[in-house]
Amino acid sequence: MVTANTMEDPAAHKKSAARIRAFIYFAAGMAGLLFGLDQGVISGALPFISKEWNLDSVAQEWVVSSMMVGAATGAIVASYLARGIGRKKSLMAGATLFIIGCLGSGLSTGASMLIGFRLILGLSIGIASYTAPLYLAEMSDKDSRGKVISGYQLMVTVGILLAFLSDTYFSYSGSWRSMLSIIAIPGFVLILTVFTLPDSPRWLATKGRFEEAGSVLNMLHEKAETAEEELAEIKETLKVKQAGWQLFKANKNVRRAVFLGVLLQAMQQFTGFNVIMYYSPKILGLAGFSSTEDQMIGTVINGLVFTLATFIAIGMVDKSGRKPALKIGFAVMAVSMAVVGVCMTMLESGNAPAFVPYLAAIMTMVMIAGFAMSAGPIVWVLCSEIQPLKSREFGVACSTMTNWITCAIVGATFLSLIDTLGSAHTFWLYAGLNALFIFLTFAYVPETKNVSLEEIEKNLMSGKKLRDIGC
Repeated sequence: MVTANTMEDPAAHKKSAARIRAFIYFAAGMAGLLFGLDQGVISGALPFISKEWNLDSVAQEWVVSSMMVGAATGAIVASYLARGIGRKKSLMAGATLFIIGCLGSGLSTGASMLIGFRLILGLSIGIASYTAPLYLAEMSDKDSRGKVISGYQLMVTVGILLAFLSDTYFSYSGSWRSMLSIIAIPGFVLILTVFTLPDSPRWLATKGRFEEAGSVLNMLHEKAETAEEELAEIKETLKVKQAGWQLFKANKNVRRAVFLGVLLQAMQQFTGFNVIMYYSPKILGLAGFSSTEDQMIGTVINGLVFTLATFIAIGMVDKSGRKPALKIGFAVMAVSMAVVGVCMTMLESGNAPAFVPYLAAIMTMVMIAGFAMSAGPIVWVLCSEIQPLKSREFGVACSTMTNWITCAIVGATFLSLIDTLGSAHTFWLYAGLNALFIFLTFAYVPETKNVSLEEIEKNLMSGKKLRDIGC
């Protein structure tokens, strides 16, 4: 908390505010680490699980996609939790379920039991992936909001990389149970760190706890005047009488914001990125890397590329903006997926030159980099920014649920698409979708850099076109 002494000493208060913000960003970012760990761990564990239990393609898809089904449910649950008990306690609930899901998955004795615990794991990830970006958007200032939420996405990539490294270590012994269980450790860390966080001032204000909201804002801002101005803006947005579902039904502008959030999350998932993450060894096998060691090393390299490329987004998002990064990213992904499809055609012909498997692997990395610098972090940034305060929980729940439903569709259909269409046509399908998303970005996506949440809401509610609500 801010003491009288720090308020009297501007320099001391400035340092205190910076430290508090940094700790908040780290602690909430730990939720992203859990998200990434679970996304990454299954790709390394799945080949060993499939071999031990003799799982066919459909069963493998259920093991992968059950987590997304749980996450879609978790997003709905999280909207009620975040509104009722606050962002902080919601994160703690998600971390607790994550620990249960990890340990239960590692102890599973059959596919049905594993799918059940992965549903619980998904529930935890749905809560965390909903709550953390929302909390970070509400705790950061307008000039660094994009960077902060992209930092959360960086933690997701770090989690995926750590999971790939852990999977590689345990792959030599084939201990998939250790792969699935060891990632519970960060869940305990998240509970301990989040326990010390303040609640969101915007959530406190919705509960009429304006004095507490003002206290938190004073902690976060260098000047008391800035905190007072922000609290006044929050109070102004609360004058809307309806909220949540009722506001969605009554106000077409709120429906437009929800539509945009849903569209953005669907675009993110149908890039095809997650098939690369969940089925990385399988894709590398299709590209000609047959040994388990080669596949695991390739998977780790993919995770490293994902982590490093996310720094591009962190550097661009509050300077160059959201839209340029999205347009460039979708273009990169469209081209790289198309080239991978060409490589698969050559490999399937049986007469491919020796360089083709390496070209396919490189273009897979390029695709990952394109996602990491654009749709990966920026979609979460935008979805946290565009929803009005009185319907923010509902709007973010809809977009997060869409993320996980579409993620489940992608995860549950990839192997079937490979079996039905062939690998080349499957990658060309995703290339075409990425090309479509460039057009949708031009048509609907706003530029929101350096604009306050309250100003974005004002523009939306005044009826401006979606692409102009950040102006």
